[in-house]
Amino acid sequence: MSNRKSLMGIVLCLITACVVMEALSHDSATVQGFPVIVLCCFTAFAIQWLMFIPAYIFKTEHYYDLVGSVTHITVMLVALVSVPTVTLRDLLLVFLVLVWASRLGSFLFFRVKETGSDGRFTLIKSRFWWFLMTWTLQGLWVFLTLAMALGALTSNYKADLNFYAWLGFGIWAFGFAVEVIADHQKTKFRRDPNKKAEFITHGLWSWSQHPNYFGEMLLWCGVAVVSAPVLIGWQWVGLISPIFVILLLLKVSGVELLEARGRKRWGQNPTYLRYLEQTSKLIPLPPKP
Repeated sequence: MSNRKSLMGIVLCLITACVVMEALSHDSATVQGFPVIVLCCFTAFAIQWLMFIPAYIFKTEHYYDLVGSVTHITVMLVALVSVPTVTLRDLLLVFLVLVWASRLGSFLFFRVKETGSDGRFTLIKSRFWWFLMTWTLQGLWVFLTLAMALGALTSNYKADLNFYAWLGFGIWAFGFAVEVIADHQKTKFRRDPNKKAEFITHGLWSWSQHPNYFGEMLLWCGVAVVSAPVLIGWQWVGLISPIFVILLLLKVSGVELLEARGRKRWGQNPTYLRYLEQTSKLIPLPPKP
């Protein structure tokens, strides 16, 4: 990617974040007249830019995903300690994000340490502006992913736990369980030296080609359901959170990317083509006969 495109990407990331931040700041908590949501947005990007410095100097991507998860946790804690009133709903939202971020961040960190590198960054990490754009994009990812939860946490309207809170928790728990199980099954499969050249087709992967992504999408929909009852006015822009996650995993860094890699590697394999034909792309369903 050229320097010009990288710079344009950085600018677009910041503009998008500012638009969402402005919407979420309406009827939201402030600290000495300063919207808490602005502080959260600044924190999300500041951490990325700070960590970009050693990452670029040492040309490493090993801590990229871990930093993303730590940023999720940090931003939620910043919001929690900054709002004047904390409810059980707020604590539930913080708990859901902390559990998800801790699990996914550690999983991705140890995976890249085990494999030695992340193929996504082979070219990027030696190009200053491209690499900086990637870290900036992660800041936007953190902020948009948390938009619904932050909107609820900083909203001036508060409500205790109700039916929607427990419904959302149930959706989150199911999605989280699916993602954890799918990741465990694939990790165990990859560690088998006899299956290095094969693709996984058992467990949840026999019912879905991408069960981990399905779980990820579902859990953020659960967070949205927990958050929804306390959003007012422009704060509903926070719905961009689950929509962003779904589009990101379907069209950018998830399904399409892995499908392209799979077809390049096993596209001439009849067993692989039959697996694609018989297995649901996303939602776990019994295989077609």
